Amino acid sequence: MNSLKLITLVFGLLLFSNCKNKSSKPNPALASIDFLRGDLLLCGDGQFGELKFSLSCNYETRKAFDLAVALLHSFQYNESEKAFVKVIDADPNCPMAYWGVAMSIYHAAWFPPSKEDLIKGSSVLKIAKELSMDDKQRDYINAIDAFYTDWETIDHQTRAKRFENKMEQIHLKYSEDIEAAIFYSLALFSTRDRVGKDFINERKAGKILEGLFKENPNHPGIAHYIIHNYDNPVLAQKGLETARRYASIAPSSAHAQHMPSHIFTRLGIWQESINSNIQSTESARCYAEAAALTGSYFEELHGIDYLVYAYLQKGDNTNAEYQYNLIKERKKFHPMMLTAVTYPLTAIPARLALENKNWKRAADLKLQDTDLNWEKFPWQKAIHHFAVAMGAVNTNDFNTVQQEIEVLKKLHQDLIAKNDKTKSIQIKLVEIQIKTSQAWLSFRKNELKEGLALMQEAVEIERHTSKHPVTPGDVLPAIELLGDMLLELNKPKEALLAYEEDLKGRPHRFNGIYGAAIAAKQSGDLNKATLYFNQLIELTKNSNSDRPEIAEGKKFLKQAI
Repeated sequence: MNSLKLITLVFGLLLFSNCKNKSSKPNPALASIDFLRGDLLLCGDGQFGELKFSLSCNYETRKAFDLAVALLHSFQYNESEKAFVKVIDADPNCPMAYWGVAMSIYHAAWFPPSKEDLIKGSSVLKIAKELSMDDKQRDYINAIDAFYTDWETIDHQTRAKRFENKMEQIHLKYSEDIEAAIFYSLALFSTRDRVGKDFINERKAGKILEGLFKENPNHPGIAHYIIHNYDNPVLAQKGLETARRYASIAPSSAHAQHMPSHIFTRLGIWQESINSNIQSTESARCYAEAAALTGSYFEELHGIDYLVYAYLQKGDNTNAEYQYNLIKERKKFHPMMLTAVTYPLTAIPARLALENKNWKRAADLKLQDTDLNWEKFPWQKAIHHFAVAMGAVNTNDFNTVQQEIEVLKKLHQDLIAKNDKTKSIQIKLVEIQIKTSQAWLSFRKNELKEGLALMQEAVEIERHTSKHPVTPGDVLPAIELLGDMLLELNKPKEALLAYEEDLKGRPHRFNGIYGAAIAAKQSGDLNKATLYFNQLIELTKNSNSDRPEIAEGKKFLKQAI
């Protein structure tokens, strides 16, 4: 996909009003709601999959309504709202169009809606509930209304659970309704245990979706939500076939182009991840240009984050640096208050330094100068301070390390003080960073026993903490760093166990494979050393990489012949 053509979708059918529409009297409250309006900005040829939602209202608006739902399923939230508003404009008495606007604002799998969005959603649903509708439409309206009701006093997670319960009732009541099953699976994903690793909701949702996929192979929501629910090391293999199909189902969605790489990353299929995100970032740039955004579209940064990670695992620093150079001078982003924007801005430079063990570069890192207020993003800011701490501890600047640990502790407390259950993973991840930094500070000060104990504590927390869904992976896994520490303690057999545990959950990581090869070599297990060095050479064979680990591997294999 070298070039993407912007198309403006015009709903010709919506330019006409039937007799019913001519006599309709829209609620005057509609004028007070700041709806997103305008032509739909879609790149490519506007393909977002196939579906037919039986609850659309007038026949003349059905095509627009179904496209709006398809956009909703691919998380094209701005465009889906605009499409639902087109239906409202053509048929202001269609309750499901208001449902669609409220769903577009909720974005269940992502970050919680803002205060402004919650006010807007509540206002939209207040109008919808006054309209005439059948029982099934009312059930859908009441389900999303359960999320918005009492938002001022009831926390997000509780309201999300209420929506899930309502969608389960609809799914059971209307067992033939495909969309009810799909939106119920999305609700299950939104209320999943974000820290634990039992994946109860994910398994339940995945089973529902897999049962639908065979009969609905081009439905964008089914494919998309299968990938989200299987985006973990335990279930990832179950999502591989779907990942390889989703991009072709909704080729005009930057998010649909990107999502398969979540599964590819979990399984260490780096070239497919790269291909996926090259297409996604091109599509994101097309959308940003078409929409005349004042800042870079978040999907581009999200895709570049995954590109950098994949290139680094192939030992390809040249292409990783190229991707970073595309964004490192940028100051404005759209939207500004989004994890998928702020996370890459700290994680990418941290990865480039830490993955290469370029400790001086890590110690010298500066936060990117943007229009963001970094104080509002404690988890993302913590990644930067962790990288600086790791750089400083490995260049024997112990004063700086201690300062960075104190900053990490404050950021950790800031996250706890938010009392936001959706940030539970972030709290755990910063706790791991604090333990890891303390471990290496003790270790470098020759307090070896204490350092090892702290590192093992960090690993134990990591074992019980899921990866944050926005990330391709930790900037440095604690279990991998434990392997590094054990190697320095001349405990290669224990180090090998750590690296192999790392590779089980994070297949084909460059540093995990290299560490396992060295640990096996130092343990005297030349067969395993040969196995892992061969894996390293295979992993990097098309990268034209100058990483010294590759030369070391080739030298070992040559001598082993």
